[in-house]
Amino acid sequence: MPHATIQSSLKRLGACHDQVFHLCDELEAIADSLPGNLDRQHCLHVARAMCRVLSDAHHVEEALLFPALEQLSATLKTMPATLERLRFEHYGDMCFAEDLQDALLALGRGESRLSAETAGYMLRGFFESVRRHVAFEREMLTPLLEMTWTTQRAVA
Repeated sequence: MPHATIQSSLKRLGACHDQVFHLCDELEAIADSLPGNLDRQHCLHVARAMCRVLSDAHHVEEALLFPALEQLSATLKTMPATLERLRFEHYGDMCFAEDLQDALLALGRGESRLSAETAGYMLRGFFESVRRHVAFEREMLTPLLEMTWTTQRAVA
């Protein structure tokens, strides 16, 4: 893969990760505002964006990061299991995001049947899990991918 394409791909992946972290910050702000300082418009705005942001990030990861890392399976025997776990986390995160989206829409419309404690627990459970997932990809998998591409470039 040409160096410019590698840099472009890593930049795109980084931008997606940044958007997911920003989403998590927004969800944390909502959780922190419960119960007394809830901005209902903010809930609606975040609810409308969250599944798209997450889906976009998952698509980029699965189209760019995962296939490149699958090539390392011969060297790193744990890679197939790691990628399978991450794919499963994508599925679980999206299911959780859809439930959370419904909860945020209800909060935003003032129709929530959830207690503030329950809504906060849902929000925190989601954004903490997603942050861990993205941090793992950024701290472990992206550098591994960069090393692989750099090595391939040096050999070619």
